[in-house]
Amino acid sequence: MTDWFTEKQTEHVGVTMAIEETLHSEKTAFQQLDMVKTRQFGNMLLLDGMVMTTEKDEFVYHEMVTHVPLFTHPHPKHVLVVGGGDGGAIREVLKHPSVEKATLVEIDGKVIEYAKKYLPTIAGSLSDNRVEVKVDDGFAHIAHAKEAYDVIMVDSTEPVGPAVKLFERGFYEGIARALKPDGLFVAQTDNPWFQPELLAKVYTDIQEIFPITRVYTANIPTYPSGLWTFTIGSKQYDPTKVASTRFHTLETKYYTPALHMAAFALPKFVQDLLK
Repeated sequence: MTDWFTEKQTEHVGVTMAIEETLHSEKTAFQQLDMVKTRQFGNMLLLDGMVMTTEKDEFVYHEMVTHVPLFTHPHPKHVLVVGGGDGGAIREVLKHPSVEKATLVEIDGKVIEYAKKYLPTIAGSLSDNRVEVKVDDGFAHIAHAKEAYDVIMVDSTEPVGPAVKLFERGFYEGIARALKPDGLFVAQTDNPWFQPELLAKVYTDIQEIFPITRVYTANIPTYPSGLWTFTIGSKQYDPTKVASTRFHTLETKYYTPALHMAAFALPKFVQDLLK
């Protein structure tokens, strides 16, 4: 017998995967957490019935949410990851030798606990001596930080449950205050097929706060529609104008300097959304 899990992506669309085994299931203080073993994608983390990450395709998201902003900033030393309790973004951040400290603020400590247990290839860098892990509210952490970070990454779930306020204009205003005078940030901003209004609103909010705002995409097969967007807000540095000399060799599976530039070439319908 094979069990099947379906993520209902809209009222009319779902993606179904074969499940070999449920490794852990728990209602935490914040959300329903399930860790399952799938036949196609290996171990998979689900939060409130939504796919967060899998062993097979996680590298796409984690490389693109980190390396694009970190190569855009010429000297990123202090980096904050809001959310991202699976540890994948932290793992990629630490590949940059200029980073002196990486702070992870995850509201649900259970995500960190079970990622370490069942996703060790993703969470293995959380014990690095350059990393500070805080189980705390990322919104509150941002509100109390002043010019503390060079780069901030918002590695959140979709805008449901505790992540709703991470998609609000007030949060982006707080990020601007938490960044240094030449700082920048990136947020995952869902997909343009099923969440076009969300992408357009977030882009508008960020554009009204930051002088440089750019959207880029990546292909992530286990995320709704497979076409995923990220939005950068920058005080000074343009991610589409990074000098070729700034790139250095990293061990990656998806990200390349050429792809860094190409990712900002948006389909026409996405360009139209952002007008």
